[in-house]
Amino acid sequence: QSVLQGIILIPLRATCLIILLLLAWLFASIVTFCQPGRGSVPLKGWRRRMIQITLSGLTHIAFFVLGFQVKVKGKVASLQEAPIFVAAPHSSFFDAIICALTGMPSIVSRAENLSTPVFGTILSSLQPVAVSRHDPDSRKKTVAEITKRALSRGQWPQVI
Repeated sequence: QSVLQGIILIPLRATCLIILLLLAWLFASIVTFCQPGRGSVPLKGWRRRMIQITLSGLTHIAFFVLGFQVKVKGKVASLQEAPIFVAAPHSSFFDAIICALTGMPSIVSRAENLSTPVFGTILSSLQPVAVSRHDPDSRKKTVAEITKRALSRGQWPQVI
């Protein structure tokens, strides 16, 4: 019976995840279309709310479809309390759970990830701090950008 459930559930879950991913890409495309400043200016108004609500919701649904149910104990720190949110070891797809629970913050990511089809558009909508592994000054630039965002008094979203 469990093999039969697997035969039915795996394609059903995969189909749902593809639909959720395409919806996330669609919302991210709308937000980043004709975006003023192209990542050098923080998203404001409807663009930022759309990312927070839709991508956070779609991520919650995606993990539910995968069989994960996450409960938060305590209170998530607000942007004013913690402009920089540290999560470790940040090396798996579970990081998306943290992003969804914290309102889709900006993340620090490899610059190459921005050119990935579909995921690159979604990542761009989060206004990441892009790290270039080919630039010898990248570490200094990354620290300077994170510091600038942390000291912006709420202009930029939290950085994770």
